[in-house]
Amino acid sequence: MALKLLVLLIIASSALSVPTHGKQKAAKCGYESCTKPKDGMLNVHIVAHTHDDVGWLKTVDQYYYGHRNNIQKAGVQYILDSVVKELWEIPERRFIYVETAFFAKWWFEQTPEIHRKVDQLVQEGRLKFAGGAWSMNDEANTYYQSTIDQFTFGLGFLNATFGECGRPRVGWQIDPFGHSREFASLLAGMGYDGLFLGRIDYQDKTQRMKDKTMEFVWRGDDSLGKSSDIFTGILYNTYAPPPGFCFDILCNDEPIIDDPSSPDYNVDRRVDGFFARAKQMARAYSTNNVLVTMGDDFNYQDAGMWFKNLDKLIKYGNKMAADDNLNINIFYSTPDCYLKAVKDANPVLPIKQDDFFPYASDPHSYWTGYFTSRPTIKLIEAEANKYMQMAKQLYVLAGLSMNKMPVLDELKSAMGFLQHHDAITGTEKQHVTYDYIRIISAALHEAHEEITTEALNKLIHGSSSDVKWKFDRCQFNESSCVTSENARGAMIVTVYNPLAWSVLAPIRIPISGEKTLRVTDGSGKTYATQTTYIEESIRKIPSRSSIATHEFVFVANIPALGFKSFYVQKKKTGKRHRRDADVSRSKDEYNVVSGSEAACDDPMVVQRYDDELGDEGVSSISRSASTSLRTVTSGGKTYELSGTVGYYPGYLGNNMVYANRSSGAYIFRPNAISATILSILNKTDVTGNVFQEQRFVMSGNAEYTQRTYTVLEYSEVDWLIGPISDEDGVGKEYVMKYISNILNNGEFDTDSSGRTTLKRKLNQRPQWNLTLEEPVAGNYYPIVGYISIKDSESNLSLRIIPDRPEGGASLVEGEIEMMLHRRLLHDDAFGVGEALNETYNGRGLVVRGTNRIYYSDAKFAFKDVLDTRNKPEVFVTDARGITLEEFKALNTEKSWIGNLANGVHLLTLEPWNEGELLLRLENYLDKSEGSTKQIDLSNFMSGFKVKSVQEMLLSADKLKSNHNQWVWSVADQFAADINKEYGSFRKTARAVDRVKMADDGNKINLDAKEIRTFVVKYELD
Repeated sequence: MALKLLVLLIIASSALSVPTHGKQKAAKCGYESCTKPKDGMLNVHIVAHTHDDVGWLKTVDQYYYGHRNNIQKAGVQYILDSVVKELWEIPERRFIYVETAFFAKWWFEQTPEIHRKVDQLVQEGRLKFAGGAWSMNDEANTYYQSTIDQFTFGLGFLNATFGECGRPRVGWQIDPFGHSREFASLLAGMGYDGLFLGRIDYQDKTQRMKDKTMEFVWRGDDSLGKSSDIFTGILYNTYAPPPGFCFDILCNDEPIIDDPSSPDYNVDRRVDGFFARAKQMARAYSTNNVLVTMGDDFNYQDAGMWFKNLDKLIKYGNKMAADDNLNINIFYSTPDCYLKAVKDANPVLPIKQDDFFPYASDPHSYWTGYFTSRPTIKLIEAEANKYMQMAKQLYVLAGLSMNKMPVLDELKSAMGFLQHHDAITGTEKQHVTYDYIRIISAALHEAHEEITTEALNKLIHGSSSDVKWKFDRCQFNESSCVTSENARGAMIVTVYNPLAWSVLAPIRIPISGEKTLRVTDGSGKTYATQTTYIEESIRKIPSRSSIATHEFVFVANIPALGFKSFYVQKKKTGKRHRRDADVSRSKDEYNVVSGSEAACDDPMVVQRYDDELGDEGVSSISRSASTSLRTVTSGGKTYELSGTVGYYPGYLGNNMVYANRSSGAYIFRPNAISATILSILNKTDVTGNVFQEQRFVMSGNAEYTQRTYTVLEYSEVDWLIGPISDEDGVGKEYVMKYISNILNNGEFDTDSSGRTTLKRKLNQRPQWNLTLEEPVAGNYYPIVGYISIKDSESNLSLRIIPDRPEGGASLVEGEIEMMLHRRLLHDDAFGVGEALNETYNGRGLVVRGTNRIYYSDAKFAFKDVLDTRNKPEVFVTDARGITLEEFKALNTEKSWIGNLANGVHLLTLEPWNEGELLLRLENYLDKSEGSTKQIDLSNFMSGFKVKSVQEMLLSADKLKSNHNQWVWSVADQFAADINKEYGSFRKTARAVDRVKMADDGNKINLDAKEIRTFVVKYELD
């Protein structure tokens, strides 16, 4: 499937600016194809749909082909076969499809005749797409960049295949377990007219139904104002049919029997029952329209069952309504047609400015466990996104030919799978997790071999060279690197920075033995290095395959949007002396060499030398009783920061009633109101000229290391958890607690999809009075970008930026708590059907990660998040046979961009078509931090001559000039209500709408928090 699809997407990119679809002019696929509602009646919009998870209980392929139906009876290919057949037979029928990944796979298996029929159905508005991304993404754990990419990929396919008629008008997020404010802003930027949600907190939903506020305008960003507004509707039945009206082969509900001679004739009773349900639903909405979802998970494998019964329901329902003067009108519809009917009714809608986290489905079921579930796949996704951005950039910068686009697009496809709301969430079965890892690993391998390796060789050696270096992608999370740990001579370390500003980056390279190494760049400059011992617990991670015993570390300045290579070799030294010590003693009682040459690789033999070390330093290790991580003085007051690790015992219940809900893959339900704190078994201090560390070994198979670098403003906390013991029969949920004497008054900030900030307050929600029976789980929030607390008496703040999505909270004054790893022994009964019990070789999975810590009174900017999420990529090359002088003669350093104005981020740089690239620029500052930024696209990147620029919507599938945003009538009272409830905690919700500065040719302006997307035609200088 992939090759055909991806070649098509290449063709698609050239069609984005000028639609070329043959039926564009004759098409009536948009709002003009909708059945018009009738005035004065309750208009019941029947929406036939299927929800097809791109992996959950079965793998992507198993779901598509209908394999392993003993797990779940589901086969997507049969759904699409059946639906197309039934739509073709009766023109009044309508259907929506959502998951582009499945549709694309099915499309390429069809005959030209089926292509013709499906195209006609789409052009006539009988088959419509909703959502349209590669998968229906999660919104808690997904990073905004990954979300944009997978929408661009999915919508690109639909545009290439069906033109404008394939373009969805509405977002359809019916199954994710909570919803992100930033996601709403992104959809507005992509030109969607509305968004429909399935799951919101049960207390929130109850209040909204009572107040008739199930529909509202969601303002995605205060800085962007009205341009980030999007109509949002909450579906009444999540996405299922009304109880008793499921007509699928998977259901057991009563069909509609219209033969009067049959003893089972039931038309009158069934229609009356449906009328009662429709009227009940209508009481929750403010117009005379109600959307009734008719479908569910993997429904319509035999679409005839559904459509035959829906045909009868509509036929007899309208007849009975007319006969009895009931003023009810039933018809096939779609979400966008329902949206148009609501728009025409011109309701006055409230505005929402917060998000829908955390989500609870009952008093004891807070879906906050999945913020952390399967932390390994969360890290894989974060690292894969970072790698994909680099690969796209290198593709353009090295001028690779378009014949490698299928390789790049295969990586985009794999990343789209990982965004699914049962992938990155960790809420899938274990065998499905393995399959996701298989898919992304294969895509990364191909991209590395076919794109990254070729691009770096071309850039370093020149396009005419036939030299082919191998660039090892090391497993730094496990301190493993085949090339560096097996090197017997010199090696070359190449570091690529995808950001539009230069960065100071700590480079940590695993090596075998305690070698003395000198690092030199292409200009001849040498760098201070420090060598440190890899803890035994890391060396014994069960999945690790490495002989590395040490890491050598240096800090390097990497240019903006560029790379830098370093030559690493053994350092020649003079006379050496053996330290007067018994080498049989523990390693942490000795000095570990940094910047001096060791005579043997035995890590227990520690040596020092008399020669001048210059910029090299010695790392010493000693024991200490102190547990302080850092001390800061602000406003004349001293603030301490310390850390510790603990765990919550997971609640074990039978799930038969709310009060017996178990903690599981979805649900965080601790059987305690505070974490059990682990004891410190050992603490080691490591000092040196590059970094200093404190290493803590805890009980319960937990460790963490706090590290500060001499020249960096942040600290790092490396943590290692596992194997989590299950010998006592209790599942455990491990947390890292950062403890300070900050006074934050129960308030803390978290990010929204890694991009914007939301205020949180302990035990409160902005828009309803919260009753909370789970005080821990109910105060947890998703952390993709950061979590912070700020002192109320000074400017001091504590900010934690994780290396992957994690759950977090501030439950105690002055503390931040981050959940790191979970091992549970019972299912929570929300569908996955197995406990979240990850193992390796029969023992609990060991997980390692890193948090960045900012503890200062410096003003926070999202630049820190961008620095962390886009850390430089590091590659190691064996340099045997390459001298230092030969290395210096190569292109060892290159930058394609000067540091852009503060606040400007190069979000996307990727090949689009022959002679075209896709460019996204972002102003990451909010309106309180900075003004409009101007960039001249004609010359902002060296080596590229810009020929023309076309601005697109955020999703790059439509010219921005061709889009008109819908404007809604909104109420003003919400601002006063929020201020009354929250006082000074929350700023007034009434944002001042910005006045957009006009561009001047290719000089474009970026307002606060604005992302602009361009297709740029260029040629290389």
